[in-house]
Amino acid sequence: MKTIIIAGGTGFLGKILERYFTVKGYVIKILTRNPTEVNHILWNAKDLGAWTKSLEGTEVLINLTGKSVDCRYTDKNKKLIYDSRIDATHMLGLAINLCKNPPKIWMNSSTATIYKGSLDKEMTEAHGDIGDDFSMNIAKAWEAAFNSIITPKTRKIILRTSIVFGKSGGAFIPLKKLTQFGLGGKQGSRQQKVSWIHELDFCRAIAFLINNTTLKGAFNLCVPKPTDNFTLMKTFRNVLNIPFGVSHPIFMLQLGAKLIGTETELVLKSRNVVPERLLKQNFKFNFENIKTALQDLTSAR
Repeated sequence: MKTIIIAGGTGFLGKILERYFTVKGYVIKILTRNPTEVNHILWNAKDLGAWTKSLEGTEVLINLTGKSVDCRYTDKNKKLIYDSRIDATHMLGLAINLCKNPPKIWMNSSTATIYKGSLDKEMTEAHGDIGDDFSMNIAKAWEAAFNSIITPKTRKIILRTSIVFGKSGGAFIPLKKLTQFGLGGKQGSRQQKVSWIHELDFCRAIAFLINNTTLKGAFNLCVPKPTDNFTLMKTFRNVLNIPFGVSHPIFMLQLGAKLIGTETELVLKSRNVVPERLLKQNFKFNFENIKTALQDLTSAR
């Protein structure tokens, strides 16, 4: 049976990938600092150890390791965000090159936030504008670390993932709760673009990249047409049958972000990202429309 190892796989994205690929017949192993399950393997994301043996003969290595950006950007947190990504990437690259039979594919997380905010220009892999602020520089450094590692026997793919909407985690849960509490109005200017992907299509896209053996490099994981903040929140209200939603001007968002320990960038940045490379490879999305996606995620199943 083919094995997929997910580094940092105990979070939301790791769990949906584990469920999806287990059903597809893969053996899933998780590299984690706090092993609690039979398929968990201890690692600290900074040093070589017994975990390196698990990479031998593996079909796919998926690296999701990194401190969440859903926090205040203090100097301490900035360092943790940077170090957790770069250290783990370098360590995995070293371990791969120590293998006699290394993983066939290495997928490393990145983020659609690598692109500048834009209302008009669509950001593609080939022609997207890479920006220069803390979040974008983290993404650039992360990808540079990954690209600096030569793996002659291992195909490498960068996952520039947008907002993943899923039943059990990610952005869907807080937005659903805000809406249910009557706070699901527009946020900021309401015009900012929102690039997103349904959890099933996220998993399907990764399977597609695994199975198409000629594909490598960076891929945007998002729907073909981003929505905008106004449409997103209106759709949440419609799907949840909530007749009204209090809007949030920028000053209120700034205050709220400080109170709950996060940054307004997560809501206010206009992410106008499109998956040009996936579309050119004829990848078909199951959920392109935000209403259809939210109806599926709110259904009882």
